[in-house]
Amino acid sequence: MPPPSEFEAQMHHLEAEIRRLETEYNTFFAGRLKRPPVETKNRVAALIKRHDNSYIRNTGDRFRFESLQNRYFKFLELVERQMTNRELGRPTLGVPQRVTTTVPKAEQAKQDPNVIRFAKDAKTGQDSDTVKQLYERLAEEKKKTGEAPVAIDRLAALVKAQVDKFAKEGKDVAFKIATKDGKVTLTAKPADEK
Repeated sequence: MPPPSEFEAQMHHLEAEIRRLETEYNTFFAGRLKRPPVETKNRVAALIKRHDNSYIRNTGDRFRFESLQNRYFKFLELVERQMTNRELGRPTLGVPQRVTTTVPKAEQAKQDPNVIRFAKDAKTGQDSDTVKQLYERLAEEKKKTGEAPVAIDRLAALVKAQVDKFAKEGKDVAFKIATKDGKVTLTAKPADEK
């Protein structure tokens, strides 16, 4: 097999840099990089510009470069769309969006400790911290009224069913523990309802 030409080596290098840029942006959108990979983007843009300004005599070579150039520009369009979605608070494509809301301290003090929220994509197994928290609060309330506590596996199954039900509507769930007429009740409703 003949050794690759200088142009072919440059195309291999350009393709590797585009792949690296795609990987770095995917890592950024997944939340594992703090800042977008601007240095890599600038390096790839410089390579594209240099080859675009040069004369490529061979039609096959020209086609290969233009294919890589199109791939790069299409990827940049996708990145711009993702960045816009991110700035507007919309879910980014291909990246699971974890909605976290910060509640001001004054409002935190007003929050009912007997209301426990589950995000629509929350873990609902017995080992989930939120399920354990709900179980402990419920057991505590039932103990006050002399009722027997519910088994954690039954509670986890109930939570899963409700979270799945509301997730289909795109809503988070709030479970409220209340005592009425000496009986403890657990109700589930959309988290945004008062």
